[in-house]
Amino acid sequence: MSRDVKPRRRYESPRRREQAAATRLAILEAAEGLFGERGYAGTSVAEIAEAAGVALKTVYAGFGSKAEVLRALWNLRLRGDEDPLPVQERPWVREVIEEPDPRRRLALVARNARVVRERTALLSEIVRQAAPSEAQIAELWERFQRELYELGMCRIAETLERDDVLATDAATAADILWTLVHPDQYLLLVRERGWKPDVYERWLAEALCRELLAGCAARRRR
Repeated sequence: MSRDVKPRRRYESPRRREQAAATRLAILEAAEGLFGERGYAGTSVAEIAEAAGVALKTVYAGFGSKAEVLRALWNLRLRGDEDPLPVQERPWVREVIEEPDPRRRLALVARNARVVRERTALLSEIVRQAAPSEAQIAELWERFQRELYELGMCRIAETLERDDVLATDAATAADILWTLVHPDQYLLLVRERGWKPDVYERWLAEALCRELLAGCAARRRR
């Protein structure tokens, strides 16, 4: 007579989870440094492992491929932490949507753009450059651009249209928002022209108000 054998439950201590999280972060930070110095194509998984001080198999066990390392790094920097909560559900995004004052709403857009671009602007170039050679990375870049436009800028434009404060139609407003908030603008002004991030934030807030809000647009035309 056979008895059912219950599978042994795997036990993971908090200390082990902390160690695993620290190892994962070390790998991602090592990859970020190498990608920045050598580019995605010029960096190997073995070099990432060496820079992180871990075995090669540890990187493969944790991520599976170099493309997955870059994807995990991008998600970490875009979100700001390892919490899987999507960007559009983060408190700092909801704060924008829920802000009743249109000028303040656009100032929050500028603040969020600065904070996120400080983490991701250079990495966005790495992702863009890797996209043609890696299908996974191409999908990542396309999804980022699509979500930035559809879930981010279109949403904000709709709130401004709802409040009847737009100087243009909602579709054009979303295009303007997407263009001004895009990482390219940050890279051009901060990296190429040497603007300080806080100067970029102030410029962006003023530019968004000037281009989008009816009162600001009217003053601009005088």
